[in-house]
Amino acid sequence: MHELGIVFHVIDDIETLGRENDLSRVSSVTLELGEVSGVVPSLLQDAWRWAADRSDLLRGSELVCESTPAVTLCDACGRTYGTVEHGRTCPYCGSGDTHLLYGRDMTIKQIEAC
Repeated sequence: MHELGIVFHVIDDIETLGRENDLSRVSSVTLELGEVSGVVPSLLQDAWRWAADRSDLLRGSELVCESTPAVTLCDACGRTYGTVEHGRTCPYCGSGDTHLLYGRDMTIKQIEAC
């Protein structure tokens, strides 16, 4: 389960930010998950609950996961389209000369401290 590794990485980043900004408690963390990131939100939240409760800064905090769309660019015609709906073949010109622009990433969007 790579979700636990992701959670450990996110917690490390937040604890570093917490020290740098003299935070005493974080109530909520919002992550943006790319539509084709391969991360399973429910598994991520289960891992979060287990790991966050071991951190003084994050104990009891909520993890919110927001999905961001995957977008592909067609190098043949220059248009973009939804990756999940159309895959690697451009729906406009039929070319397979495409590449994923975004949708595989994971970003810490927001940290709420109290």
